[in-house]
Amino acid sequence: MERKWWHDKVAYQIYPKSFLDTNGDGIGDLRGIISKLDYLKKLGIDIIWLSPIYKSPFVDQGYDIADYYAIAKEFGTMEEFEELLAETKKRDMYLIMDLVLNHCSDKHEWFQNALNDPEGEYADYFYFRKGKNGNPPSNYRSYFGGSCWEPVKGTDLYYFHMFSKEQPDLNWENPKLRQKLYDMINWWLEKGVSGFRIDAIINIKKNLEFPDLKPDGKDGLAECWKMIESADGIGEFLEELKNHTFQKHDAFTVAEVFNMKDGELARFIGEDGYFSTIFDFSAHCLSEGKHGWYDAPDVDFKTWRKTVIASQIEVQKYGFEANIIENHDEPRGVSRFLPKYAANAAGTKMLGTVSILLRGIPFIYQGQEIGMQNAVWNRIEEYDDINTKDQYNIARKAGLTEQEALEVCSKMSRDNARTPMQWSSQKNAGFTTGTPWLKVNLDYKKINVENQENDPDSVLNYYRKLVGVRKSAEYKEVFTYGKFVPVYEKTETIMAYYRINEKDRILVAANFGKEAAEIKLEYPVKRVILSNQENVSAEKIRNSELVIRMESCEVIVLECEYTV
Repeated sequence: MERKWWHDKVAYQIYPKSFLDTNGDGIGDLRGIISKLDYLKKLGIDIIWLSPIYKSPFVDQGYDIADYYAIAKEFGTMEEFEELLAETKKRDMYLIMDLVLNHCSDKHEWFQNALNDPEGEYADYFYFRKGKNGNPPSNYRSYFGGSCWEPVKGTDLYYFHMFSKEQPDLNWENPKLRQKLYDMINWWLEKGVSGFRIDAIINIKKNLEFPDLKPDGKDGLAECWKMIESADGIGEFLEELKNHTFQKHDAFTVAEVFNMKDGELARFIGEDGYFSTIFDFSAHCLSEGKHGWYDAPDVDFKTWRKTVIASQIEVQKYGFEANIIENHDEPRGVSRFLPKYAANAAGTKMLGTVSILLRGIPFIYQGQEIGMQNAVWNRIEEYDDINTKDQYNIARKAGLTEQEALEVCSKMSRDNARTPMQWSSQKNAGFTTGTPWLKVNLDYKKINVENQENDPDSVLNYYRKLVGVRKSAEYKEVFTYGKFVPVYEKTETIMAYYRINEKDRILVAANFGKEAAEIKLEYPVKRVILSNQENVSAEKIRNSELVIRMESCEVIVLECEYTV
């Protein structure tokens, strides 16, 4: 495998609106990010991913871009962005932007021009189609509910949107549009951005016939992604995108990819793949309901373990994936993947260890490093997220009571990840001196950075050690390029794997059970590298004849003797 500059890096996602507000308007800003770069450096972060900071009406929190070349005034100025870029480089860190190429805002000048002249040049930047028999052109349900087709006033035309009606999809079949997008991407790369997280990229290739599909709900509609699965030829777009932009700048790219077809993984992340990496969402898909959040199952440990293992084994044949516990579109991982008895500091450290030491690029989401959890939501009005409000309505229409629908949203809402970062036990968790745009999680007096800075046994200080181990001169090679080999797969509660290369064998073992469990080691232990429990030593393991008793929520990282 050709070695790339990003292979051994650790990334951190910042959701700017909720990170740190420095001017008291209740919205996080670029100045706040600049002030915390040393905090991120101390955590061991190399790559910072900023969720969208472009000019936007914020119907979908900045994923509706009105100007790809402008910074939203809510976050600051282009001069402040350039200062942020310069300050990251001073610290040998890299900055990547969010790149939204499937759609833009309905306030973008391209779309405004298209509405003004639905038969003109800019109309072909989007998908305008005539209705059928007084109905939309096809029966697709958008990701946020309702039809994917919105009527154009004063005409018999509709425009297509897979997300909200304020996010019209861009027509990638138009070469002039594609070139404008490439010019924009290169503009940011030439400015000094190191790459991009690429949003919803699989959606850019449509089945241009837009055929009606078999309805899958009482509304007579079908999920829009089913149309995407029937489209062929996305590889041509992605190869052209790479060749015209990323490849020329040796940029790091991490794509959000769902609905990939069987056998395509190598083309996406292989030796000459379209992207540097893609996110591994396999575990997150375990809590998808058939009809919505209201029938989403809990994540079962054995299914989760099997899923993570299967993904790791498949991916290492071709390249690297990006490993996440949570992000801005998911509830908090501690609340999602751990049973209630494990939703504590020990369980948080355990889950973090298992994830960070997997093969692939670790991504930490803001607040994950202090163990932030889902909030308690009492009324639907407390939410800001457009998707949550849609899912609440779906649950109510399915017959759930108001309280039951709220409980579903409390468990699954994206706003759980978007509550303000908890910096201190001061008012509003130290996030703002004003009124926060979204409510602060009520547990902030217990879970915050300031408290954990002063506690050597805190989740934050453990994460610093954990990232330090992964990046250490002694172990960086095996954790970056070493093979993933699962072990103890038939146990009831143990998630464990080796990371192995030609000279090292590292065992990562965790007990997700409520009770203690024992495992018999396959190899003698040279050293205890890391543990979330006190008084774990190599001597103790040797004296127990290679049998380890692991307490509930205990995780241990062992350097074992290497034998072929």
